[in-house]
Amino acid sequence: MFEALAVIPAEELALRHERCRRLLRELNPQAGGLLVFARPQVYYLTGTLGMGCLWLPLEGAPLLLLRKGLSRAALEAPSVRASGYRSYKDLPGLAAEAGVPFPEVVAVDQAGLTWQLGEMLAARLSSQRFVSGDAALAIAQALKSEWELNIMRLCGERHDLGLYEVLPQLIRPGMSEREIAHLAWGVFLELGHQGIMRMSGFGEEAFLGHVSSGDSGNYPSSFNGPLGLRGEHPAAPVMGYAGKVWAAGEPLSLDIGFMLEGYHTDKTQAYFAGRPGSIPDAVLSAHSFCVDVQAWLAENLKPGALVSELYAHCADWAVQAGFGEGFMGLGENKVPFLGHGIGLSIDGWPAIAKGFDRPVEVGQVFALEPKHGLPGVGMVGVENTFEVTELGAVCITGQRFDMLCVE
Repeated sequence: MFEALAVIPAEELALRHERCRRLLRELNPQAGGLLVFARPQVYYLTGTLGMGCLWLPLEGAPLLLLRKGLSRAALEAPSVRASGYRSYKDLPGLAAEAGVPFPEVVAVDQAGLTWQLGEMLAARLSSQRFVSGDAALAIAQALKSEWELNIMRLCGERHDLGLYEVLPQLIRPGMSEREIAHLAWGVFLELGHQGIMRMSGFGEEAFLGHVSSGDSGNYPSSFNGPLGLRGEHPAAPVMGYAGKVWAAGEPLSLDIGFMLEGYHTDKTQAYFAGRPGSIPDAVLSAHSFCVDVQAWLAENLKPGALVSELYAHCADWAVQAGFGEGFMGLGENKVPFLGHGIGLSIDGWPAIAKGFDRPVEVGQVFALEPKHGLPGVGMVGVENTFEVTELGAVCITGQRFDMLCVE
């Protein structure tokens, strides 16, 4: 009597399964399959967010094992076999009955389990030895299919429309950060943002994003990003502070994501409270440098490139150009990366940082976020989402990167 709101095509799921298997053979050759627990990862491989896990053997059809959500899974993942279970100790028997028994060595998405649940799994399945399958999953998800890219391109179009076209008509100096955040939410929800954003890093949370006016852009931050913010409250350091007003002559940075059909784009738009032509030279110069860095990164994000080398080049460039102190944050807010992969989570693999040495591939998507903190002023710079092509990375969140003046 019910119908699914959407179904990932079986052919798309098969591509994902084979990609994970190929990477598992490369990275975890001792493992006979991948057992996945994190709900977003289960969704990636099935199309449903059921409570449970997915067993993806190297050979044979996957098996979705759920504590709750079997009826919904039948609607949303009709091409995936599913069975219910009550305890981890039931899993080996169910897999054997389905003709895909657990091997001695099983790869697990360890990031999808708490220590408590991991110990419980190991105790209940004492005949198995578990190894990490996180790298295979992360690398598989970094490479987007055309099906995924079509969703992200539409997401990016709406993201740009909201931040560059619609919101500047609604905000004005004299508004609090919180008022601006609420207006941004209204615009985004009207454009189809589905109201949730996901992060894969342990303990990381996102709600709309950062709204930082003036010196809020350099306010001490516990979030793993360069843009500081006061936030709502110490217990909710997100969005913007009701007590901080965007004053004339101040920059305003909105680092907020958009989510559509599970996929994210990331974008930061900088505004200035004043008439066109009134932006101070130091502010304009720092912002322009960040735009130049973004352009260089996009041009050089080609198949075969190493993001670790791109990061090193830009970090040296910032120092040589006189922007070393505030580039990617001031003081303790400084972060050792220039961007990150993005897709079903905002903070996808890989980071554009030291140590990430796997060659870039066509179909990867990156959020590039060169920013610069100015003491006593705030933070300027850009962030946009780019799709890697044979000729370099193409922006899917707009083509205009200037700081917008609002009077």
